[in-house]
Amino acid sequence: MESFRRVFVDRVSNSFYPVPEEAIGVGSAFEGWSPRDWDGVYRVLVPLSPPPGHAFHLELNSAGQTAARTFSVRVELVCTCKREQLGEKPLCFLHRSKKKLRRKRKRSLLETLCTGSYLDVEKTSLWFYQLVRCSWRHVPESDSWHLVFQPCSRSCQFQLSKGRKSVAVEMLFGVRQGDSDIFVASQPTEAQKGGSSSLVSSQPAEANFIASTAWPETYAVAEAKFFRHVARQVPCESLHLKCLQVFTCILRATGFSSSVWKTVVMHVLTTVPLSRWRRREFARRLWDIMAYLRRCLQSKRLEHFVLGNERLPAEISLPLAVQRLEPLNLFEHLARDPAAHREAMRAYGQLRFRLWALLSSH
Repeated sequence: MESFRRVFVDRVSNSFYPVPEEAIGVGSAFEGWSPRDWDGVYRVLVPLSPPPGHAFHLELNSAGQTAARTFSVRVELVCTCKREQLGEKPLCFLHRSKKKLRRKRKRSLLETLCTGSYLDVEKTSLWFYQLVRCSWRHVPESDSWHLVFQPCSRSCQFQLSKGRKSVAVEMLFGVRQGDSDIFVASQPTEAQKGGSSSLVSSQPAEANFIASTAWPETYAVAEAKFFRHVARQVPCESLHLKCLQVFTCILRATGFSSSVWKTVVMHVLTTVPLSRWRRREFARRLWDIMAYLRRCLQSKRLEHFVLGNERLPAEISLPLAVQRLEPLNLFEHLARDPAAHREAMRAYGQLRFRLWALLSSH
């Protein structure tokens, strides 16, 4: 990804397209664990900065509080006349005549990747695909790896292969909210997709359609940063990941999605002192996780780990608006649907027995 980035920056340096920044690994593969139903795709988020003479402004689309907030990225032209007077290159799209801009064959971002005044995900995805395609032969790895693109309208997906080795990659692109660890991305990240076949998912059922100017909010970078923080603090750096692996792999067929387990484990990591996550206390931590899930099911309330959470480590930066949100209940659907709640409690009973049997056999 670093090889790609160097080529990207060189290619867009004399244009008015977004500027790709250093890629960030997101999702379970980069957090140190993988659910049994992992699709085998390594996901990276490539932040985009506005080109010279442009500014990005995020506008919230979804009304009220929801786990699937989306934003529009409004593109604004910014005067660069002073920079031109200082001998810098950027043209001022606000004050140069259209005739002069046409003669120089310069088009603003509003004319290339936007629908109206808003950055279009699908147009940006097509541009990004073309950028990757043109850049590949200049990447050193192209000498030994073969690249095949996979069709996708909201990201750039490709397969890398060398002999018997094969790696699937999905490059998401997004815009950072201020200088925080929260982004809006071209499409939902792995954890936000949830498990559609699960009895209890942390995400409500959503329509498949999403407007081309809608950018889902993603907390994947903040969550990955939290896992790195925990790894530095716990006595056994992978014990919490092993706990997560037990519930998402060995005990997966119990109706609870991987995203639910991840949320529960992250909450337990902020309630049980990190000094207690020792190898000899593995079973006790598993039962702590089960006890936390039971309380959430009984109260029909599982709070989103990032939105409205005041217990995050100080190193995780949140926008002020996200900090001020009321904690979001991911189990709200259980409060609305008594039948779903009964089924969830039944699934919990089965899970408890299976965990007891698993620990008794070892």
